[in-house]
Amino acid sequence: MDFVQSLDPTKLVLAGTILSFLLSPFLSPSYNLPIFLFGTYARESTESIQSLQTFTGLLGLSAMFDIIWMTRNDQNGFLLLLTILLLLLKVPTFFAFAAALRQRGSQLGGLGLGGADLAGATVWSMPGGFTSSGREGYQTVDDEDNFRSGRPPSKPQQAQNPHTVAGSPEPYQTV
Repeated sequence: MDFVQSLDPTKLVLAGTILSFLLSPFLSPSYNLPIFLFGTYARESTESIQSLQTFTGLLGLSAMFDIIWMTRNDQNGFLLLLTILLLLLKVPTFFAFAAALRQRGSQLGGLGLGGADLAGATVWSMPGGFTSSGREGYQTVDDEDNFRSGRPPSKPQQAQNPHTVAGSPEPYQTV
């Protein structure tokens, strides 16, 4: 697998695009050029994981379709050689893009490659400090000691206001 990680997916998809473009005017599988053009787009968009998953899946399926297409259609020697080269190029390209998916934090889960984690990675946490990291509650903004210690401030002792009636709530606190 170290060999696959050293491959450059951009150069592989570019080579596949050029080779499928050279084969396109002749009798060859017509789906290879659009798939590799989509792979060029999928590789360049760094935020998108779904398009990278789609291209990797389509590339794997098209390799199987290439074998079926070559058994049902006849080509002359040079075109057959180029079609076989394109088929062989799809294998390292598939594994390089699967490795790129793993680097982006995703997997090709539909085919069972790289695990079957359907839940995906957690991309957010509960705001306000209510996490499982041991902190309980919110922190005050103006209290520097509580910010550094990670503990919420303790409640200060409230003095009784002599101007209130016993049992009635105080509407405001003095600071």
